[in-house]
Amino acid sequence: MRKPVVPFPYANGTTNRFGRSSLGGGVSAANSNTKIFQHGQIALNTPPAPRHLAAAPNLGLNSERSRGMMIQRLRNQGIQDERVLHAMMTVPRHVFVDEGLASRAYEDAALPIGHGQTISQPWVVARMISAVCENRVPVKVLEVGAGCGYQAAVLAQFIKEVYAIERIRGLYELARDHLRALRLVSRVRLSFGDGTAGLTATAPFDAIIIAAAGIKIPQALLEQLAIGGRLIAPEGTTAQRLILIERTGPATWHREELESVRFVPLRAGTQI
Repeated sequence: MRKPVVPFPYANGTTNRFGRSSLGGGVSAANSNTKIFQHGQIALNTPPAPRHLAAAPNLGLNSERSRGMMIQRLRNQGIQDERVLHAMMTVPRHVFVDEGLASRAYEDAALPIGHGQTISQPWVVARMISAVCENRVPVKVLEVGAGCGYQAAVLAQFIKEVYAIERIRGLYELARDHLRALRLVSRVRLSFGDGTAGLTATAPFDAIIIAAAGIKIPQALLEQLAIGGRLIAPEGTTAQRLILIERTGPATWHREELESVRFVPLRAGTQI
């Protein structure tokens, strides 16, 4: 018998100082960017936030302590790349989520950002970036599916050229505002467009990170990977796995399957 998926605790919305927010509406296991654990259950049942965080919509000085706890958890989960850990310690994740969810920003969970999308679980962000950067220093990286801008902000801490595409106009504007608030607009080249087509004008890329799952990885993105470069993406429909691909020649790629995950679907085109 299939074990039921635990419903997301904020599926019906959240409350912030402006009133009721609909950002939580519709979020479930089907559209959360997170790791899958045993028996197909996902890590949405995270412990409640400490009282000193839950009581403060503006985390202030507490965010640094919370980020430190997040980094220690990532270390315990096997993340070893110090560049990635330092970047995630630097970027305030609570800035990228709705104020009603700010107290949960450093938990190991995907959280809703509106438009049926989520900010990826911290472990997923760290795992994907670490995989494409292992034993190398990419100069030019493309992120497909910028969402709220968090992963691009993390990349910008140690990658010289970061390009990011978002297909949903509302999220593109949200990511732009977040990056502007953190003074990262000059370090992240954010575009509104169809991520499945990539950015042919600026290819090739040393690394490509796709933050949505398709039945197969678009050939256009494989072609925009530099020889020796790496691409990581979730692949599949109901059952999904992270796939790490390295381009080994003009027409050859090496493929490796990693952990089971569950991501939002990869879609072509744009949404106004």
